[in-house]
Amino acid sequence: MDDIIKKKFREWTEGLSPEKSLVKIFSQIRDIPYFIDLRLLDLANGPRGMLEDGKGSCTPKHYLMGMMYGRLGYKTRYMTYSFNWKDIGADYPKEVRDMADEIPVTYHLACKVLIDGKWLLIDATWDTPLAKAGFPVNKNWDGKSGTILAVKPVKEFIHDDAGERDRAFREKMASYTLTEKLELSRFTAALNAWLDKVRVTN
Repeated sequence: MDDIIKKKFREWTEGLSPEKSLVKIFSQIRDIPYFIDLRLLDLANGPRGMLEDGKGSCTPKHYLMGMMYGRLGYKTRYMTYSFNWKDIGADYPKEVRDMADEIPVTYHLACKVLIDGKWLLIDATWDTPLAKAGFPVNKNWDGKSGTILAVKPVKEFIHDDAGERDRAFREKMASYTLTEKLELSRFTAALNAWLDKVRVTN
């Protein structure tokens, strides 16, 4: 575990019980501003880079969650969901919506965590300010029940560990054509810019 991850783990859990640490870690990761950065989608660099940059997408968020929950003694599975950005239900501006209609299916990461003998879906994707744009933000998680999935899934893929998920995701990313990669790149830039505007509006 990188030094910055260890430091954040201590900051977020010091003096708390494992149960309260679950909730604190969740809320801290959730409120890292959502931002897609292709450099931070791999297991080796994503969680550390996200903490250094102060922003990141579902992939580094949930890799970090799994690491920290494992340190608390909780078992984690990594859940990949194929989905379409046009189905999120957010109040996209026209430019972003038009792009979302054209891009191929993409892949979302969340976690299932074994809590009190039950595998619960835990999704910390959308930071709280994004609720005002229609994103399904998970507010006030109690640490005992599952959360809402951040996307409308097409298909679910279960990975028993982060390394397995990382390899599977790389294969999915490599399968895109050059045209699809360009479309996704344009959409990502437009989405990131719009989300920054959402956060500063009343």
